[in-house]
Amino acid sequence: MQRILSSQLPAHVGETVTIAGWIHRRRLLKSVAFLIVRDAAGLTQVVVTDAAVRGQVEALTEETVVEVVGTVVANATAPAGVELTGPTVRPLGPPAVPPPFDLYRPALAATLPTQLDHAPVALRHPTRSAALRVSAAAVAGFRAALDARDFTEIHTPKVVASSTESGANVFALDWFGRPAYLAQSPQFYKQLMVGVFERVYEVGPVFRAEPHDTVRHLAQYTSLDAELGFVADHRDVMAVLRDTLAVMLGTVADRAGGAVSALGLDLPEVPAEIPAVHFTEALTIAGAPADEPDLAPAHERALGEWARAEHGSEFLFVTGYPMAKRPFYTHPDPARPAYSNGFDLLFRGVELVTGGQRLHRYDDYLAALAARGEPVEPYAGYVDAFRHGMPPHGGFAIGLERFVARVVGAANVREVTAFPRDLHRLTP
Repeated sequence: MQRILSSQLPAHVGETVTIAGWIHRRRLLKSVAFLIVRDAAGLTQVVVTDAAVRGQVEALTEETVVEVVGTVVANATAPAGVELTGPTVRPLGPPAVPPPFDLYRPALAATLPTQLDHAPVALRHPTRSAALRVSAAAVAGFRAALDARDFTEIHTPKVVASSTESGANVFALDWFGRPAYLAQSPQFYKQLMVGVFERVYEVGPVFRAEPHDTVRHLAQYTSLDAELGFVADHRDVMAVLRDTLAVMLGTVADRAGGAVSALGLDLPEVPAEIPAVHFTEALTIAGAPADEPDLAPAHERALGEWARAEHGSEFLFVTGYPMAKRPFYTHPDPARPAYSNGFDLLFRGVELVTGGQRLHRYDDYLAALAARGEPVEPYAGYVDAFRHGMPPHGGFAIGLERFVARVVGAANVREVTAFPRDLHRLTP
């Protein structure tokens, strides 16, 4: 279809053009009618004075798809500073059934469950679609940052023969009469692919059958995973993560600038060096007991406030988590074996990234599994690769939906997920 997008109209003042999109709103005044048409780039105001065209517009409904031919006229009060006059309007389908909420209002008045029940139309609202544009730009930035560092993008199986990480719940399924599971992460595969490409990343879905019913958890989410070989320790991984986040946010500003403006966002700055505290120090800062094995959400919020107050940073690394709380493949701190060469990155007081250095020697894997009372057999295909030479390596994983929620200030990750899957929702 030969048409002009709303964002292109200012370059065509005085010309007769064709636009097409959805009827966003109709304003039927006594002497004139205004038709607001929405397309992928924004809104166009169409001025209707002809009685026949007005009658046609009155018979249409919001969200009906139309083609409009009209003359582009400058008007500083109209969207983008232009409007269409003398239009003809041609429906491109039957009149639409209006959704159960007004998409033309600045904010959706419907509850989040109602929005999710009607996601195909709720996502058309400019604020909902803007969050997804931020998400798309963030993924583009993730890829760009790692491509520039000679990482290779990989694609790993999402159906596996055993659980990816011991101790976590998995979704079981039938694989031609054999038991199989949805992958909890690409962790094992991305480590194995370090033995092929040295530096790899993946963007893909992961599945967690954990009965969380919170504003920060989903049963299926998008994981941005990276793994790199020939590291000295976890600090090399942290440095790559820092640079990756900087590029991601820069790409959001460049590629989703309209969405950033529409949402009124103040994008955070990634410090040249993100402040870091050891887990034991983090407990003290958060006012938690010294024997606490992990950080609770309240502790993360307290640490986020501390990082802003002390360092002016929205980001904070917490390093050296206890080995007991980390997966068996985590490399211990050589100086303090009870603690790990692992880290979490907190972003605005919420855990965003988990990462660290991995074990890379075969015998260390056998010892780690034995120490946890885990049999080797379920992990044989993974562990066996380390008999054939693997470099010191490490990596990280960013939860995309949680990242976007923190960037846009959403209270619930479901607000920035097109079709969320959680404890209660399998549709639409």
